[in-house]
Amino acid sequence: MPNRHASAAQNPEIPGLEPDLQRVSVLLPLPLSGAYDYLVPAGLELAPGDIVRVPLGPREVYGVVWERDADAEAPIARARLKEVRGRCDVPPLTEVARRFLEWLAAYSLSAPGSVLRMALNVTQALEPPRPVKLIAATGIEAGPELRLTAARRRVLAEAGGGPGRNAPARPLSELARAAGVSTSVIKGLRTAGLLEVVEVIPRADFAAPDWRRQGPELSPAQSQAAAALCDGLDSFSVTLLDGVTGSGKTEVYFEAIAAALAAGRQCLVLLPEIALSAQWLGRFVDRFGVKPAQWHSDLSAVQRRVTWRAVAEGDARVVVGARSALFLPYRDLGLVVIDEEHDRAFKQEDGVVYHARDMAVVRARLGEIPIVLASATPSLETVVNVKTGRYARLHLPERHGLAELPEVRLVDLRQDQPERIAGLPGGGGQSWLSAALRGALGETLVAGEQALLFLNRRGYAPLTLCRACGHRLTCPQCTAWLVEHRLMGRLQCHHCGLSQPLPRQCPACDAEDSLVACGPGVERLAEELAALFPDA
Repeated sequence: MPNRHASAAQNPEIPGLEPDLQRVSVLLPLPLSGAYDYLVPAGLELAPGDIVRVPLGPREVYGVVWERDADAEAPIARARLKEVRGRCDVPPLTEVARRFLEWLAAYSLSAPGSVLRMALNVTQALEPPRPVKLIAATGIEAGPELRLTAARRRVLAEAGGGPGRNAPARPLSELARAAGVSTSVIKGLRTAGLLEVVEVIPRADFAAPDWRRQGPELSPAQSQAAAALCDGLDSFSVTLLDGVTGSGKTEVYFEAIAAALAAGRQCLVLLPEIALSAQWLGRFVDRFGVKPAQWHSDLSAVQRRVTWRAVAEGDARVVVGARSALFLPYRDLGLVVIDEEHDRAFKQEDGVVYHARDMAVVRARLGEIPIVLASATPSLETVVNVKTGRYARLHLPERHGLAELPEVRLVDLRQDQPERIAGLPGGGGQSWLSAALRGALGETLVAGEQALLFLNRRGYAPLTLCRACGHRLTCPQCTAWLVEHRLMGRLQCHHCGLSQPLPRQCPACDAEDSLVACGPGVERLAEELAALFPDA
């Protein structure tokens, strides 16, 4: 790690400093150019990757031991170095994770500490978990002096009191609710010695996915693709899994996930958006019986702390999340899947700039594990890598089962020109829908089905001009056309945000009521549809 600094450049010499104390290099999750040197106190053994607490000025911060036995000939005297305060009770960052962070820092020209911050962004997970107080039965039988009321008997029954009975400890409020009593009844039994308070360290409840569960029957093409993915789990490879929508790409890479789980490895699936995870989670539960660990910005602080530790300790076997999930401290990552790899949401443009898809390929290369890029419309970069032989390709040409792709018809408006229809509002009855489209809409509505129309033009019309002189209303700030929003009665520029009322006169020739809307926007299209299909 370049640019190693002293941890206490201005501290006075420490009297009585032991000359044989080990010096370590600690990288801090701060926008610093390199690691800082610290001394290891006697009795504390540290290794690269250990997460430690160290002093930095008047405060205490977390950091990662990057090098052990730092250069004894460093320009900072040993007597001016501060000591490491302690090691956190969490698994260390693996060598692959540290190499990945170093690579990303060099590639993105970012401070190594800024990159480390993305991996240590849940500081609560680095602290020892707080013990939870639970109520448990002591197993002591009630003496004759204690009057066992019906409420007390219900509490003891729920708590598992009595000879030969053993129930798990439960929170006070939960036990009171299950027994239908107030907490004072439970406290009375505690005073009598029949119940006791026990402190336990909570652990993440991430059930292991059942990779033995049988998935749906795969087609020959899907089975061939799944077998190819499963055969390549022992080494690094990049595979593009492409196919038409509904071809079963998810079920194919689920087979690779099952094989990785069977080998005892962790799996990471990156999705571009949180909104896509609901349907994906349902399919995962159907296939493996449990939900995977999730990682995205909508998690609470408690969920993030629990998930971070579960990933570091290996309890979270499968993680699905947004791009930041790439930096979780995986204990033994064995497979990476990038779903919808073409999506722009994988680009991080704030702070450390990176593309999660490309960095995931680097992470897989450093860890010598396979990565799968799944998409129905692969990105140009991935297509080029496939053509040059850098990436492998598995193609699924057909939709799964009996599903068929919808019929697509292109309508040439030069041949099927929209016509004027009496009764249409605005523009002298000018229609903006072709006869073929109007007919298809009518058939769809008669069949009781729904229709969706998309138009990438906001407002009522994209252009307003003067009938008298031909002047086009443009934005005075950026010269873009002003878009009429008739519902608001205003003209707006969608480039710079300018908004102004719709004028009564032409600003060029002063002609009144000469301004006409040209072209269709979504408001104008909705107006025409309401006139053509008033009952829809």
